[in-house]
Amino acid sequence: MTEVNSGERQIRVEEVEAVDAPPKARVEETAAEAAPRQRDYLDGFLNAKPSEAPKGEPGGDLYEAIIDALKEIYDPEIPVNIYDLGLVYGVDVTEDGHAVVTMTLTTPHCPVAESMPGEVELRVGAVPGVGDAQVNLVWDPPWDPQKMSDEAKLELGVL
Repeated sequence: MTEVNSGERQIRVEEVEAVDAPPKARVEETAAEAAPRQRDYLDGFLNAKPSEAPKGEPGGDLYEAIIDALKEIYDPEIPVNIYDLGLVYGVDVTEDGHAVVTMTLTTPHCPVAESMPGEVELRVGAVPGVGDAQVNLVWDPPWDPQKMSDEAKLELGVL
């Protein structure tokens, strides 16, 4: 043991070989709580398979195939697809494969106002599993640049 005296303070230094481990906390269990514990409580969670999304719902194969088809249609004046532009407001798919796409255009005076809905209907109708395709062209709510995806905004230099 070493003592250092510096004015009012005294510092004692003691060197030891080992220190006893502190006692572990123990919780006493009642008989009702003494159920067998599983080794890894995450086993059930980690082994669970994801539930299969219905084919016409977001995350389902048919729905995602329709979205992919919409992403292949480009506005002729803007180098961005109509889905990322935010022109597609909704995609509904029934159990029997009937697809309804609700969309708008950038303006009612858009030069492709007559041809774009027909192209969308053809592309969506060509997706395997789609029995019938319908396009509803709406003007309310009107399209605005805030409806674009971040990727589209980056492509156009808006973001």
